[in-house]
Amino acid sequence: MKILLFGRGGQVGWELQRSLGVLGELVALGHDPAHNPDQLCGDFSNLAGLADTVRRVKPDVIVNAAAHTAVDKAEAEPALARTLNALAPGVLATEAQRLGAWLLHYSTDYVFDGSGSQPWRETDATRPLSVYGRTKLEGEQLVAACPKHLIFRTSWVYAARGGNFAKTMLRLARERETLTVIDDQIGAPTSAELLADVTAHALVAAICQPKLAGLYHCVAGGETSWYDYARYVLTQAQALGWALKAGPAQVTPIATDRYPTPAQRPLNSRLDTSQLQAAFGLVLPHWQVQVARMLQEITGAK
Repeated sequence: MKILLFGRGGQVGWELQRSLGVLGELVALGHDPAHNPDQLCGDFSNLAGLADTVRRVKPDVIVNAAAHTAVDKAEAEPALARTLNALAPGVLATEAQRLGAWLLHYSTDYVFDGSGSQPWRETDATRPLSVYGRTKLEGEQLVAACPKHLIFRTSWVYAARGGNFAKTMLRLARERETLTVIDDQIGAPTSAELLADVTAHALVAAICQPKLAGLYHCVAGGETSWYDYARYVLTQAQALGWALKAGPAQVTPIATDRYPTPAQRPLNSRLDTSQLQAAFGLVLPHWQVQVARMLQEITGAK
């Protein structure tokens, strides 16, 4: 099996190189063709180049971990966001269908409006609030035109590699004596490692049972607010020996409307994963398990 991976340098793409590498021949591409094998195109703004790359590689599986994820910046550059999040995945869907290949793609809770308090199901009506959410939804729709597709909606993605919310909180807690963090947005911090492992497992299952193709929600178990997430991170960091000026007791909750941003965030980012777990026989660990693991990892590297 030959697997073509886009977005190898991102948090999810980095972990996918590990999880997919045991399944077959992996061709992993980044944005710059100069650093890609045979100078293949991984630039999602180059739609013709993407199509040519798929035709040259002739993969059995395409995995798209590339996207425009700068949510606020997307408000100022909607055309670019649409190219990267919708049109480019649409090209991959067309080429995958032509080859009879599988296409795996990642989407977001931002396709919903964040109303209510119930976890969103795959069948719930979408109503994105931002350019990012609208372009990701369009990307989903274009990818779904390929019969052999798996789309994973996720939320609050982090990894030990690169920047993330937990690292930001740790840095600020070492610099400041108090912190303020939003407490009315609810979701599940989800590790790139978990997403990569679920992807590999689901891909093997779907190849054996093509009827499993479709859209799934994939997040860690449990739920939290950014405020409680920050307090958990600082509590664990202190237990690991971090010297902090601001501990969990020095974190103050604030409402989203007190922290305006160019893009509107959904308040309810809960995603129901029962369909994914039933289809693929999975148990998704509680979000605290892998956050604690990540903190242990970065503690060893500090």
